Amino acid sequence: MKLILVTDLSGAGKTQALRVLEDIGVYCVDNLPPIMIPQFIKTCAQNHQITMAAIGVDTRGGTFFTGIDGALLWLDQNDTDVDILYLDASDSVLINRFKETRRTHPLEKTMPIDQAIAKERQVLAPLHARATRVIDTSAMLTRELRQLILSMYRSGENRRGVVLNVLSFGYKNGLPPEADVVFDVRFLPNPYYVPELKELTGRDAPVYDYVMSFAETQRFMSKLEELMTFLLPFYLREGSKYPTVAFGCTGGQHRSVSVARAFAQILAQKNINTEVRHRDLHDR
Repeated sequence: MKLILVTDLSGAGKTQALRVLEDIGVYCVDNLPPIMIPQFIKTCAQNHQITMAAIGVDTRGGTFFTGIDGALLWLDQNDTDVDILYLDASDSVLINRFKETRRTHPLEKTMPIDQAIAKERQVLAPLHARATRVIDTSAMLTRELRQLILSMYRSGENRRGVVLNVLSFGYKNGLPPEADVVFDVRFLPNPYYVPELKELTGRDAPVYDYVMSFAETQRFMSKLEELMTFLLPFYLREGSKYPTVAFGCTGGQHRSVSVARAFAQILAQKNINTEVRHRDLHDR
């Protein structure tokens, strides 16, 4: 049985992630005291119909949460197949979400919300350090988070061993923490400075064709294909079944989008299932 420990900074999306997992048949339990995790695993192991389970753990557990270190040690000692899915977001986004929902942060009863978030980051640091996957939901729509979770854990005939997440982004909005590999494509000619292409994006054929027309782009794509063909088997060997490859340009509108699309096409030709997301395109 596979176990997914889902944790987050309060307001970053753990509840939504658990709902998605439940929708695809994962047996989910939220806010289980960590000290009870070993017994939960043993109980699930006796039910052969449960092949994947998820547990939501976070600071709502209060003093119970201090048992997380012992639970992680037990999982290690018993060779449990476990993923730790950590959902993150910027402080400003989290504060706005609490304002919008008018909910109270679990630690806000004893300190202001900004201090509560800082304290929570500190408490969750051991889980963050061990996380199999870190997803920053700051600029992510609910449907985008759903698609990303599905790409990680959905099973079925349409899965072909590995799902490789391809992401485009703009450096002006920061690096995506969920990325395993990041390529900076700002060395390519920028369509932004071509008047007729400036207001288009990499989803539009004229921009895509422009970016891909240069010799340096074609050489980069060739070397990228060679590199990832080499790396992917090792990701699988080490248990990272869902690597995220990110491409960044200045604004995340032109070059990174075009290259991400081209890379996904290369992977499709190799029968590698992909999920493509353009993080910053919704800015326009």
